[in-house]
Formats: sequence, C-alpha cells, structure tokens
Amino acid sequence: MNKLITLETAVKISQALKSNGKTLVFTNGCFDLIHAGHVIYLEQAKKLGDVLMIGLNSDDSIRLNKGKQRPIISQADRITVLSAFWFVDYIIVFDDKTPVPLISAIKPDIHVKGGDYQVENLPEYFVIQQYGGKIKIIPFVDGKSTSLIIDKIKELT
Repeated sequence: MNKLITLETAVKISQALKSNGKTLVFTNGCFDLIHAGHVIYLEQAKKLGDVLMIGLNSDDSIRLNKGKQRPIISQADRITVLSAFWFVDYIIVFDDKTPVPLISAIKPDIHVKGGDYQVENLPEYFVIQQYGGKIKIIPFVDGKSTSLIIDKIKELT
C-alpha cells in the first residue's frame, strides 16, 4: 500500500484533523537505509498523536544535503518501505533543502525530530513557533544510524 500524498492532500488532511480535534504528528528525514533506529523513532512519534505524516527528502534534496553519493536507496524504494509500516499514515516528498515550506503549509500539531537535534537549532523552529505548534525531540538510539551502517560497509570493501 503506497501512502504517498500530494501537498494539497496533506493540507486538507491537516485541516480535517484539526477540525475534528485530532492531532497530526509530522516528522521529516531521508530514511536512507532504514534501520532499527528509524523504526523505534517512528513508532514513538506515532504514539504522540492520531496521525503520523512523514516529509521524505527527495533524491535531489538528499544530494543537496549529503552529497552526490547519496541516497543509497532510491526515493521510490524508500516510499515503498515506509509505506509498509503500520505506524506511518502518510508520506509527502519534498525537494527543498529543509522542510520549512512543507511545515508552513501543513502546520502539524507536533513536529518530531531525533535526539541528535536541538530545538533552537532547527531551521523550522521559528515557523512552528509562529503558528503555535509543538516540537518534540525523541531520544537518539545509540549505535543505530545510516552513517554507521555505511562506515561498516566501507570497512568490508
């Protein structure tokens, strides 16, 4: 089941949830080489509200942020894997360097980031503050990261 939606649909979903007193939880990321840390993080994010929407960096956005060697896993394949998780309700792909334009349009109730981030340093911090949303940092799962997996693979070659 593909859970990919457009920005227009995401905005409509957000508005409908708010009018029904439901909580929209949003997170964003590359989710390249999905691992146990991602799964734990997304499950915890889902528990914070009624609907979990993921802003997924497009392949172009990842190259912009992480260099031409990335992503390892294509956008289409990352969508397929994320869509398979019961705790993921919707996925929206974005091409920008940051999720600020997406968050500005959707206005999620809770924006979730991993423990390797600090609230005040997030590029989306001010936008979320302006519309009255909340930011929740979920503790980082030690030893679980895409970078560590890539480094381990490099050691094997």
